Amino acid sequence: MTQSTLFSAGTGPAVRAREFAGSEMFEKLFSEGMELVEETASYLDGPGRDDSKQLDRAGALSYATESMKLTTRLMQAASWLLAQRAVAEGEMSAEDATDGKYRLGVDRPTDNLWPEDETPPAYLGTLVERSRSLYARLKRIDDNLYSDAGGEVDANPVADQMAMLRGAFSQG
Repeated sequence: MTQSTLFSAGTGPAVRAREFAGSEMFEKLFSEGMELVEETASYLDGPGRDDSKQLDRAGALSYATESMKLTTRLMQAASWLLAQRAVAEGEMSAEDATDGKYRLGVDRPTDNLWPEDETPPAYLGTLVERSRSLYARLKRIDDNLYSDAGGEVDANPVADQMAMLRGAFSQG
């Protein structure tokens, strides 16, 4: 089922949100998203620690930065998915879900963080790409569901802080 057939034509954001939250498409996305969160946590708490110990100082810093960005992206996706599930289960009104605080901001991937002589752990790279793909799909759905909810999504304060940190560490 495509997004265009999933959402009722000419309906408002709240109606579209209720329809989506009760759909099979949402259930699949919810399962995929939560499984990716669990898989990432298992990697970062287990084999990822070993992978990061194999890196030099600059690589370890890149690993830490990438894993923080990965975790942040997945937590934003999980929060959005949980809000949609709350709508489906009647714990939150669809109107409340249109509030900007429940919306997804723009994912701001950065250029390659890794030093030229360092290769990121392959599994970390796979998790990063999968998280970006999931986030992009959720963002498209979010934009489609809430397109006339009024105004732009607020700036992402976590992404803004990450940008400031990157700027601070790249100087000097």
